[in-house]
Amino acid sequence: MYLVNATTGDVIADDVREATNPFTRMVGLLTRGAVAPTQGIWLGGCPAVHTMGMRATIDLIFLDGTNRVVATSPNAVPNRPAFTCRGAKSVVELGAGSRLDLIAPGNLLELSEHDPRAA
Repeated sequence: MYLVNATTGDVIADDVREATNPFTRMVGLLTRGAVAPTQGIWLGGCPAVHTMGMRATIDLIFLDGTNRVVATSPNAVPNRPAFTCRGAKSVVELGAGSRLDLIAPGNLLELSEHDPRAA
């Protein structure tokens, strides 16, 4: 799915899956040896994440309860016990080097099955 900045119309990443169950949320991107900047996972209902056991550096986007950006954390390195953000209700994990430059606090993010640029 596409991770879209609904505020600006920018596509942040084009291969993002939504964690739909507790196991998927718990595992996140842990099983990946490498994560491309266009790949990621949306962890709904997870206000914090860890990188214990990860092999890849990732970028993080913290979202509030309405899917608005609270903060970003680029280059979260492996084997750290916690990354958290006050007011966060969900986290999007993306491969390091993602397009965080297209996101600002307060922007609304959403997942879309269709590329909004294709019209």
